[in-house]
Amino acid sequence: MRILGINIPENKRLEIGLTAVYGVGRTRAREILQKAKVDFGKKPKDIKTDEENAIRKLVEEYKVEGDLKRKIASDIKRLKDIKSYRGTRHLRGLPARGQRTKTNSRTRRGNVRKTMGSGKRTVEKK
Repeated sequence: MRILGINIPENKRLEIGLTAVYGVGRTRAREILQKAKVDFGKKPKDIKTDEENAIRKLVEEYKVEGDLKRKIASDIKRLKDIKSYRGTRHLRGLPARGQRTKTNSRTRRGNVRKTMGSGKRTVEKK
């Protein structure tokens, strides 16, 4: 089963398999399946073509995949352009949502210390 060019895993339940589409999480997957009147526990290989078409039609109503990624990128670009606090945090590669940076935030910054010194100064030799 393919939706918007994404292969839905055949051996997983539809509720979980639909989350392979970027922008569809568990809640939205349940909502889609409820509107399409398809059982959450069904597997993609077991559904009929009319059910598959109903699911595909409902997924296409939402902003997912490339459109969503473009929207997010343009939102971040707008924040950078207006030089908002969040925009400058994005520019510097630091957490944008108020997390502490003295410790933690290694995933956002990589394993580099940008916000604090090492505590030791290198002594210059003459």
